[in-house]
Amino acid sequence: MKKQRIVVKIGSSSLTNGKGEIDQTKFNDHIAALSVLRKEGHDVIVVSSGAVAAGFAKLGYSSRPVTIKGKQAAAAVGQGLLMQSYTEKFIAHNIVPAQILLTRNDFSNRERYRNAFETMTELLERGIVPIINENDSVSVEELTFGDNDMLSALVSGLLHADQLIILTDINGLYDSNPHKNPSARRLDHLKQITDDLMKGAGDTGSKIGTGGMKSKLLAAETANALGISIFIGTGEGQNKLLKILQGAGDGTYISNPDIMKINTSRQWIVLHSESTGKLYVDQGAEEALLYNGKSLLPAGIFNVKGTFVKGDVVEVLGLNGVLGKGEVSYSSDELRKRIENPNWSRDEDLLPSPVEVIHRNRWVQL
Repeated sequence: MKKQRIVVKIGSSSLTNGKGEIDQTKFNDHIAALSVLRKEGHDVIVVSSGAVAAGFAKLGYSSRPVTIKGKQAAAAVGQGLLMQSYTEKFIAHNIVPAQILLTRNDFSNRERYRNAFETMTELLERGIVPIINENDSVSVEELTFGDNDMLSALVSGLLHADQLIILTDINGLYDSNPHKNPSARRLDHLKQITDDLMKGAGDTGSKIGTGGMKSKLLAAETANALGISIFIGTGEGQNKLLKILQGAGDGTYISNPDIMKINTSRQWIVLHSESTGKLYVDQGAEEALLYNGKSLLPAGIFNVKGTFVKGDVVEVLGLNGVLGKGEVSYSSDELRKRIENPNWSRDEDLLPSPVEVIHRNRWVQL
């Protein structure tokens, strides 16, 4: 089997017991399986829940706290306990783990996004296993990932993973609720997450974790759009992850070979950047962008909305709505002047006309 880059997402219910303590039997099983992958030569990245679940009992809570301050306090205690366990268990297999705590700002800020990519890439090149979690002790509600399912999808995209494995307590996706319908059929292979699947998924997670099946479908939809193969299911034993890679996992495989991977820069534009303006283009420009792989030129723009500067990301709209997003090489003021005077240039001696407003390498079709 060729070397692959694999992201494994392990949820709270797969790591801890109902009292909020790390379940050593479950934990050892995961460590053994992750170690097998690493020894087979694969790059392994772990997105691990469990900090809040591991910490709340130490604070005297009888169950997972529901307040922000309770969750953050539990995460502050539990993250250290969780990482201590990972370090002790991996060292026994001669594997060194590294802790990485992320927030939404680490993705929305371009420089921090690039730094996160470079740090994790360096760790992988040196044979280290990154253990990634959301920085729950400092995250605020409006800046969270929602759950680690989505975080695992975004990390998979950022690192251009070959496979995202989401381990859960249900062995895959079904065409109806298997707990209510004994005739429910498991879906072994999918090319995409359909609207019917999304509508049929519940929102509720376990008492220990936050993610339900709907969050896993949303994560799978995101990863699939980035050209990453996904597995959602369960397994036991040290070879469970290896079996999943070999196509013999107990769960659902989601993969579409027709979708190409998106480079890091375009991922940031489409998933994490905030649009600061809108460009309205004519039919010729729309066809050039959508069908001919061309850049957007000033002549195709007939209206500009918003205030932005060179390097900002804007939406591009055609006759029937949004076409995509891209990084501009003009400010909004410069573009308005260009529309008013097609022969205008920022510097006639230095800047020939026309210059791409959005180069095709910095454009993402939606």
